[in-house]
Amino acid sequence: MEIQYLTYLRDSPIGNWPIKPISLSEIEQLETLYNNGDSFPKALKELLFLAGKYCYVLDYGVFDDLQEMQDFVRSEMAEENKTITRPFFAIDVYNLGDQFIFVYLDEGDDPPTYELHYYSDDNDWIWEVTPTLSELINQGIDKVKQSINPF
Repeated sequence: MEIQYLTYLRDSPIGNWPIKPISLSEIEQLETLYNNGDSFPKALKELLFLAGKYCYVLDYGVFDDLQEMQDFVRSEMAEENKTITRPFFAIDVYNLGDQFIFVYLDEGDDPPTYELHYYSDDNDWIWEVTPTLSELINQGIDKVKQSINPF
């Protein structure tokens, strides 16, 4: 796969923290489950191809795979009566799983990232984190390079 948006991730190995990919067939399976078989945004697809199993600037939680993580965030949302009607994909779960970062799957090739907090007011439970997914990843890499925790 040609990497267009996440070249900094591809080209920035950090010490003992290698990134670990998932296969194109695994990505296609996730596209089928969470985007009605349509392709994910290019930057998300690159992220999964490069670091879908492990990424030193994202927290995939304690889950065995990304499908389990997606199921978890959707289950937690349902328990808190939160609904996202557009297709989305969680890319980071943190604070013991009570928050996550995600992208909508219908906002272009390098979509903005958003944070959802299950326990916030109904009027303020989703907000934009970065204008693009690649910017989120690049900022995390820069923090790690400066010995700052990216989370």
